Amino acid sequence: MWQTVFSAVNLIAIAGWIVLIFLPRRPLPLTAVLYLGVGLLCLVYSAGLVAILSGAVDAVGPADGAANFSTIEGVRAIFASDGGVTIGWTHYLAFDLFTGLWIARDADAKGFSRLVQGPVLLATFLAGPLSLFVWLIVRERRARKHGRMKV
Repeated sequence: MWQTVFSAVNLIAIAGWIVLIFLPRRPLPLTAVLYLGVGLLCLVYSAGLVAILSGAVDAVGPADGAANFSTIEGVRAIFASDGGVTIGWTHYLAFDLFTGLWIARDADAKGFSRLVQGPVLLATFLAGPLSLFVWLIVRERRARKHGRMKV
């Protein structure tokens, strides 16, 4: 079961990234990335997290039986199951795709070419926080020029 979910969330994320990197930035494709990409990944994550933490599937936890986010052992126990890894991966996919959507919209608003955006978006898919940090540096001069609140 978890392999099927894992494969499905990867396909959803890849489809979203293809739209962001290669298709024209029109309202319908961007809305699809937000709701059919990010939203669907968030739904899968939420359902899986509740199922795992409630013990309905892949009951996990440290020796005392309580999976938690307050200790390394508790988090390690969550990720020790296929379900935990799948849900953790879905978390990354959802937030990286949301970050990519924000970068794409921000880059369009600030007049960056798609040639500049493409590598940044690809890097966000592969290493979200690192690429977001790079984007924050790259955009700084134009952000000041266009006003910080305009995205």
